[in-house]
Amino acid sequence: MPDPRVLVVDDNPLNLELARYVLEAGGFVVDEAATVDEAWTRLRAMRPDVMLVDIQLPGTDGLTLVRAVRATPGLQDIPVIAFTAYAMQGDEQRFRAAGCDGYLAKPIDVRSFAARVRAYLRSPWSSPPPDPA
Repeated sequence: MPDPRVLVVDDNPLNLELARYVLEAGGFVVDEAATVDEAWTRLRAMRPDVMLVDIQLPGTDGLTLVRAVRATPGLQDIPVIAFTAYAMQGDEQRFRAAGCDGYLAKPIDVRSFAARVRAYLRSPWSSPPPDPA
């Protein structure tokens, strides 16, 4: 069975590098994009098993990308995780209302990051995502 594919969308090169390193070590095939336009280019080239989307991107924000993915046939069932350093009270509800399946805060915990991403996969690789608290 092939390794799960993840698309990481983040405009910070250090965040992309760290996420790639940790996720590849955790058994993922990683693709990355720094903008919404790059994300669409990657989505046309491959269908990821899960997406990590930074909320604050240059130009179009991450939640706009999430809404568009949810409205696109063939992509709407991809698990999407908001990936942000700016999560405040009430943000989880806002992220879920936009179509995110959950969120992970930055900075990441390198010991648990890959397992937490894997928990969102809707595939034979893992169990279902945790229930929202």
